[in-house]
This record gives sequence, structure tokens and C-alpha cells, in this order.
Amino acid sequence: MDYNVIIITLLISGVQSSLRFSNSYSDHMVLQRAPERAILWGYADVIDDVVSVWMDGFLVAETNVYNETSDDSTGIWTVKLPAENDPGPHEILVNSSEGNVHLYDVLFGDVWLCSGQSNMQFSMSMVNNSEYEITHSLQYKNIRMLTTKQVPSSSAREDVEVLHPWIYPIKGIIDDFSALCFMFARDLQDHIDYPIGLIDSSWGGTPIEAWSSNSAIEKCPAKIKHPRWRRQSLLWNSMIYPYTLMTIKGAIWYQGEGNRNNAGVYACQFRAMINDWRKHFNKRSDGETSVNFPFGFVQLAPFRKSNTIGGFPKIRWAQTTNIGYVPNRNMPNTFMAVAIDLPDFWSPSGSIHPRHKQDIAARLVLGAKHLIYGDEVVYQGPFPTGYRISPHRQTMLITLNNDKKSLQVNHKDGFEICCASAAVDCLEESPWYTVDIVRYRKSTVEIDIGDCYIQHVLGVRYLWRESPCAFKHCALYDSQTQLPVPPFRKIFGMDETSVMK
Repeated sequence: MDYNVIIITLLISGVQSSLRFSNSYSDHMVLQRAPERAILWGYADVIDDVVSVWMDGFLVAETNVYNETSDDSTGIWTVKLPAENDPGPHEILVNSSEGNVHLYDVLFGDVWLCSGQSNMQFSMSMVNNSEYEITHSLQYKNIRMLTTKQVPSSSAREDVEVLHPWIYPIKGIIDDFSALCFMFARDLQDHIDYPIGLIDSSWGGTPIEAWSSNSAIEKCPAKIKHPRWRRQSLLWNSMIYPYTLMTIKGAIWYQGEGNRNNAGVYACQFRAMINDWRKHFNKRSDGETSVNFPFGFVQLAPFRKSNTIGGFPKIRWAQTTNIGYVPNRNMPNTFMAVAIDLPDFWSPSGSIHPRHKQDIAARLVLGAKHLIYGDEVVYQGPFPTGYRISPHRQTMLITLNNDKKSLQVNHKDGFEICCASAAVDCLEESPWYTVDIVRYRKSTVEIDIGDCYIQHVLGVRYLWRESPCAFKHCALYDSQTQLPVPPFRKIFGMDETSVMK
């Protein structure tokens, strides 16, 4: 039947359609581009009815309504579209005996899920130079945004509640959208030059347990220390699981502050959550979302202006599964923005909420460009690859990045050594002593160990504080990219991942 005839016939007959899309689909949306195949789904009343999908006047898919809901009178339909490279815009019509529904101004590009707590929720209106950033954003009409409503649920929901349906940047809407999510897409689109779809599903003050399914939580049992979120999986059920039927490219995450007082189990929880999200998205999208989809995250920025150690250093370490960098053997296909040198002690939203989301987004995009889009870019700062004690000099020589000569040293501060009788003692705070950088070259630093007997130097750590340095002024950077050396801890004779809970 001709596409236009279908529309005219249904309009004349005045059919009120019981057919509808899931709440996560609307005009102006972005569907995942080729090589993956995008998925459409929705609801209908007539079980076994045939649902036809037309795009730009051509029949592209058909399916039957089936029943998998708690409501016996409601069915679900789901279809895979052909892999599509043409960014559009496209028009999609879905029809059945119950009527028809449309999606207008649909684009095909990469779809990213943005989640976490308040630093992901942190809006464009709150960042540095917010007026400029908002005005500048309005030119990015091929970035489309969906905002999830903050609704907890004690059981998994099939559909999501939407605060703002899909829309391109317009004044008033973009002001309240996640700054990190949008700036990540903006910087990325300058590189890939095709549409990007953003799903913001974030909630301030939330622990990782709220975003994890029961199966992920069972892998890392721990007592939840958040009175409001003692019931686990409340946000996974309502703000993540409903999206698992969609095809997405990847996810970015900014969370951890809510677990800073329970860092010991976070290394297990974070890894388990990532793996579990990947498994569910892959299974429910019938393999279209990769079982190893890219997952980017922000290593926590500084907090209070003090010399406090607190819980942040352990959470930062746990974010990498106690290895210090990603991707690693525990966290394949991940990328990280290091924010250790981006304090904002006078942020109107509190120092735990830095306004420098532009810098964080730029660092996050470097990882995405390298890992996903194949760019030969330096996407992370140098990292230690060797340690050697010099008894004669009473120093420790630390080699970074296998002697690649790109190290910049700004000052002598940031290092501590552990003087103890057993390596396990270095997991505590008491045996650690502040030491200075005494010499450096383009790939090495030497730190003083003079006050510690040689046989008792059992550990070294760097930037192990809540807020260890001034804005973009830590001790060690890559000289070309100005990416900071991330915080690290090395305990000799102990593999810290072996004690990862």
C-alpha cells in the first residue's frame, strides 16, 4: 500500500491509535547509526497484530505484537531497523490495525547514555562562563538531548518516565541539561561531524548501589550507608533498565562522591556495574549494543581546601580497580578523565561541584577519540612503569611511561613513602611520610628517602589527598598535552588487586 494513502486513509477515518512508542522515542531524536542497527519499540493492544514500519516512504520492517507486560491487555512490539548511515533527517511511520504513529526529524548518529550523581547532573547554567557556553551550544542542532525524570522504583520498569523529550539545544532547555554530557558531545561532534544523541539519566547524592542491578550487587556484598538509598537498585530499575532495549554507542559516568566512606568495596562494585550494564544492554538489544560497549568516567576532582586525606584518594584508586589507569585487565574498553588538578573551592554549588566541566569534557573526549574513533592521540598523562631504590643517593628513581621523554615537573611536592615492617601496613595511613622530588629528567623523577631505612621502604604514593594541588598545578604532567599524572600508589611485594573486595 502506498505510504501517503496510509496516512490519508487513517486521517479520514478518524482512527484513534492505541499504538504508541515507548516514552524514550519522540520527534527530533537520534537513533544509533550503522554498523549497529537501531531498535524501535512501543505498545499496542491487539496481541499478534502486524506492525509495519516505514521510513521516508519505504517499508523497512514488520513485526508482531507480543505480550510480555504485567498488564495482560497490553502488548509490546519491537523492530530492528536496517543499518543506516544517512544522518537524515528522516520521517518514520509505524502503523497497525489500531492506527499509526510518527516520528519526525529523526537523525542517525551515535547515542550516548550519561549517568551518575550531582556532577553529572550539574547543568550548563552552573558552569564557568555559562552565558557564553549556553549561547555557543545553540549552533549544535545535530546534538539531541533526552532528560530522564528522577523516579525511583523497587522493581524493574519496562518504560521510562521522561522529564524532557528529545530536543536540539534551545534556550531554556539547554540551560538545565547536564553540562558534562553536552560538552562531551559538543567536543566529540567537532571531531566526528555527525549527529549525537544524549540520554541524561542522573541524580545528585546517589550511591553506586542505586544504579546497579541486584545481580551486580550480589557480586560485591556490602552494607549500604545511605539512609535514603538503603533499598538497592532503585534507579537501575527506573532510570537505566528501560533504556536497555535501545541501541546505544556507549556511556559516560561521573559518580563516586556518594561512596567515599565505603571505598573498600567500590573497586568491585564499579567493575560489576559496568559489566552488568553491558550484559543487559547487549542481551535486550538482541546484540546490537556491544557487549563491550565503551564506558568513560571521571576520576573524582578535589573537594575541600585542606591537607585532609579523607575518602577521596581511595575512591579514585578504586575507580581504576586499584591499578591506577584504564583501560586495564579488569576494565577493558574504558576511558577516564583525570580531574585531580581541577579544584574549585569557591564554587557556588559547593567545592565538591567544580565548575570546570569544559576541562573535564575535553579530557574525556581524548579517551573516546583514541579508544572508539581510532585517533592516534595522547589521551592520558604519564604513569609509573618502574621503581628503583638507590642506596648511595638514598633516593627512589621512578620511571614513567617506559622512558618516553614527555615528563614536565612543576615543583617538588606530592610524594609520600611508606616506612613499615610489612607491606600490608602500608594500606593504612600511619607509616607514610612526605618526601620531595630531588632530581628529574624527561622520563624520571627521584624522590628523597633519606629518613627511612632502605630495607623498610615498602611503598610510594602520589597525590594521595582530597585536594592535593592548586588549579592545573600538580607536580607532574605530560609536557605536550598538559595531562596530569594521575594519583597512584605502589606497595612493593603486594598486588593490590588481590585484596580488591
